[in-house]
Amino acid sequence: MHISHTVFTEAEFWVLIAFSVLLPFLIYWRLLTTRAIAQTTILLLGLALVAIAGADVYLLQRMAALARRSASLADDAVFLSELSLALYLLPALFGGIGINLVSHVLLKHLAAAEKRFENARSDA
Repeated sequence: MHISHTVFTEAEFWVLIAFSVLLPFLIYWRLLTTRAIAQTTILLLGLALVAIAGADVYLLQRMAALARRSASLADDAVFLSELSLALYLLPALFGGIGINLVSHVLLKHLAAAEKRFENARSDA
């Protein structure tokens, strides 16, 4: 693998930007602008946010490793300083919202299943 002068020119950096900004924005936009949405879609988008959070953490770790080997001080300031802790807030946010969406779908399903059970029991 070739070592560049800065991590900001690496493909992984641009994938990190896409996973940290573009994809979550598109998911949030879809959730907020849709008037009617299936539970399966909510579940899939929630799982996608959790997966994005995992990918972000991996990519942030990768950027820190690349920043250690690069000659640039700018990427050190972003990925190897206290500022890097702030970058981990985005994956925490995405993962938290994703888990809440998945939890919402599961709780709604369980409530409906419980109601069906109670109805079947009262009919018998």
